[in-house]
Amino acid sequence: MATKSSNESRGNASSPATHRYHFISGLPRSGSTLLAAVLRQNPRFHSDMSSPVGGLFNSLLNDMSAKNEGSMFIDDAQRKRILHGLFDNFYADHDAEVVFDTNRMWCTKLPALKDLFPESKVIACVRSVSWIVDSIERLVRKNAFQPSSIFGYQAGGTVYTRANGVAGADGLVGFAFDALKEAVFGEEAPERLCLLRYESLTANPKAAMSEIYQFLGEPAFEHDFENIAYDDRGFDKKAGTPGLHEVRKRIDTNQRKTILPPDLFKRFENDAFWQGQGNVPKGIRVI
Repeated sequence: MATKSSNESRGNASSPATHRYHFISGLPRSGSTLLAAVLRQNPRFHSDMSSPVGGLFNSLLNDMSAKNEGSMFIDDAQRKRILHGLFDNFYADHDAEVVFDTNRMWCTKLPALKDLFPESKVIACVRSVSWIVDSIERLVRKNAFQPSSIFGYQAGGTVYTRANGVAGADGLVGFAFDALKEAVFGEEAPERLCLLRYESLTANPKAAMSEIYQFLGEPAFEHDFENIAYDDRGFDKKAGTPGLHEVRKRIDTNQRKTILPPDLFKRFENDAFWQGQGNVPKGIRVI
């Protein structure tokens, strides 16, 4: 009597699809969602806003650490298989050849990503910190009747306390900025990391995307920068910050004056270390 295949015995469940993985990281309010919205026009790609994979990745690392008494039965080879399986199972329903996972945490994980996915690349989106803080403050004022998750849903404070909060080491901007520097000055960066300036993506998206494709080693694709489609699926409303991941239909530079007090805006002016010649290690592409 013929035996059933392993897939048939599991009710014809198919094995998780395997993909090539790249990562979008960097600073908040710096074009990561816009970049994902552009990339997803390519039918070979899947990209989206920040995913839960980064958090699950950290949780698994914690649970497989020495704090778990069962960790004596887990070696590094098993840890790697489990973490690789996290990606393959999370994205099993996507048919795209190439998956871009977005999370600001990935800048802190370059050694692990290099080991798990040797061909993977990380695109870190960057922007003047002064304008990032300005952008966050604009969202706060635009949603004056909805306290934001960015500030723990607390309605009090001033523009200064809000800026200090996001710029702190554990804040939305401060953590991402420190993670960016960790990545840029790490030994994996020259072969694995590129910095995409928000100004480059918005002022000349065609040239910026051409460089991105070169960096990734992917065949060129003709994107439509006049018709960008993206839906945050209600995430921003739930976070009390409508507009947090808003992407305009057409890419433009949207020139404006800052709404920050002058002293506060100037406080962050010198943080854009990637702008100065020689400030970024040799071999790292800055677009």
